[in-house]
Amino acid sequence: MSTSARRPRLLPGLATGLAALLALSACGGGTDESAAGGEGAAAATGGETLVLYSGRNEALVGPLIERFRADTGVDVEVRYAGTAELAAQLQEEGEATPADVFLAQDAGALGALDQAGRFAPLPQDTLDLVDPRYRAQDGGWVGVSGRARVVVYDPGQVPAEELPDSVFDLTDERYRGEVGIAPTNASFQAFVTGMRVTAGEERTREWLEGLVANDVQRYENNIAVLDAADRGEIQLGLINHYYWYERVAEVGEDAVTARLEFLGGGDPGALVNVAGVGVLEGTDRPDEAQQLVDYLLSEPAQTYFADETFEYPLAAGVEPSADLPPLAEVGGPELDLAQLESLEETLVLLDETGVTS
Repeated sequence: MSTSARRPRLLPGLATGLAALLALSACGGGTDESAAGGEGAAAATGGETLVLYSGRNEALVGPLIERFRADTGVDVEVRYAGTAELAAQLQEEGEATPADVFLAQDAGALGALDQAGRFAPLPQDTLDLVDPRYRAQDGGWVGVSGRARVVVYDPGQVPAEELPDSVFDLTDERYRGEVGIAPTNASFQAFVTGMRVTAGEERTREWLEGLVANDVQRYENNIAVLDAADRGEIQLGLINHYYWYERVAEVGEDAVTARLEFLGGGDPGALVNVAGVGVLEGTDRPDEAQQLVDYLLSEPAQTYFADETFEYPLAAGVEPSADLPPLAEVGGPELDLAQLESLEETLVLLDETGVTS
């Protein structure tokens, strides 16, 4: 469908997985969002202040946190950094962490920390605000906004009626040298993890090897892939949907050549990942922490995500902005998003197939 518009025992394997997350962040392979984030946060020290570790950047969620302060009178101190970095730090800090709440860009990091027992269960009435597909099965975290993987394309080179039906078609000879990806970007890696979980290791390996053999074009991040398709440098690319909508809001649709295709049909290329939030086990401020979680799921916050960031709102009955297809129609693959925590295996596979080496 196209569109214009405080220290539990570390579980086996989790230490290396979180170390991989941290290494990825340190190497600059994080999300576009973390790269755009500011450094202007106060140090997180705890005490009488609710401490939020935010893997979403200050420019994006800072206004929401200010509204929360004003509406509730709760004093919030925020540490902004990449989601991967903060997830690794939370595990390292254990019970000594000053953090009360973790807001993450990616379900994989939330799943890793939940597996380690770092989150307190959320109340059922909070969980019930969000479709079970977009929250932890054990109630440890809940999604607050969603983003779909899409194909961005140059309609001058690929008419809409000739677009591929599946991400697996991108290894076809007709797309030699014409497909763009951002292999060191966290959103691409989460998508590959989702493919591993749903389509299997062997098919995912074959697809990655096929991309390399087909001279796939590599870029630093989603924005660079979007730019390449917009310039006609490539025919097709893989990105998150909201980058196109942000560009259109900034410069106008007439100034953007590239268009989007939502693959649907359960295809791995239509993965819907979430930004989500969890309350740290052992917090000294559970009531205020829960207030923040509920605020992020409230109608004003969900409307903010819809109108300001062009993500999918996940709660409060808020509709998506612009001409986004309804989330129920995106048709991504069926999987437990917590399984995206198996990033380490994905990083190894990307290296072995030559995608990142």
